[in-house]
Amino acid sequence: MKLRNLHNAVILDTETTGLDSDAEIVEVSVIDAFDGTVLFDSLVKPQRPIPSDAIAIHGIGNHMVADAPEFGDIWPQLAQVLSGRNLLIYNADYDTRLIEQSLKIATGESHVLPVLETFCVMEWYAEFWGDMNEFHGTYRWQKLTNAAAQQNIDISDLSAHRALADCVITRRLINAVNYQLAIRS
Repeated sequence: MKLRNLHNAVILDTETTGLDSDAEIVEVSVIDAFDGTVLFDSLVKPQRPIPSDAIAIHGIGNHMVADAPEFGDIWPQLAQVLSGRNLLIYNADYDTRLIEQSLKIATGESHVLPVLETFCVMEWYAEFWGDMNEFHGTYRWQKLTNAAAQQNIDISDLSAHRALADCVITRRLINAVNYQLAIRS
């Protein structure tokens, strides 16, 4: 396993209306992976109301996004923040799919995202943790909060399942694993 290089890298996280093909982003955050500087943080108004089961997870209610910009309005600034950077995401397939879905819902057009150097921190951590799923022959994915607990990372100052907090947790996790990998080599 390799250490993750945090130079010229950003960490992105989203909160959404759900998991399906109609789900939309309701919050997106990006931080600098090296120093933790917040580069982008915004609530997003979806086209449809946020379902109660999603609200129960992240706590973002419809009243909170009523005056927020729509995804199509924030995309140019978000794309600029991501441009030319290595993108680190805990569950990269999900978040990149939701970016594409949210763009399509907001604009009515299919968009091909710019080629981003994307890395899935969840899969990297699963290999580090080493819990094999014998049936699938892969490493079991760990929830972000479970991964933090497994590495004794204090997250008591953060509200998990909010985009900015999850970016910070992901950064702390990467730093903890990088430290352990450095010791081993």
